[in-house]
Amino acid sequence: MKKMFFVVSLLTMQTAAPIAFAEVGTARQNELLYFVKHDCGSCHGMTLKGGLGPALLPQTLSTQPESYLVNTILEGRKNTAMPPWKSMLSFDDATWIAKQLQQGLIQDTQIAESNKSAGKP
Repeated sequence: MKKMFFVVSLLTMQTAAPIAFAEVGTARQNELLYFVKHDCGSCHGMTLKGGLGPALLPQTLSTQPESYLVNTILEGRKNTAMPPWKSMLSFDDATWIAKQLQQGLIQDTQIAESNKSAGKP
């Protein structure tokens, strides 16, 4: 009986679909990019090269597991200035941000661009 349970368990694990995460829509992506540039940038530097907090550059983050980064974003870091953002960001938001940071894809946002063209800081 134990042997049969083990075989069924292995088959179930092999055929189980990977966990799917909700997509982050274009408008939300723009909001998240703005959030990273301004909220994260206030401690990690506006260019994300470091400040009060460490650099958030692909060369420093690509070696970290994505789950570690997502957890840090959502839960913060105890005994540091890194706050938990789980009251403002969903798991999908944090996952999207972590991927963008690891791949170096944080760019100027539409909101930031429209402020520049309007002469706002």
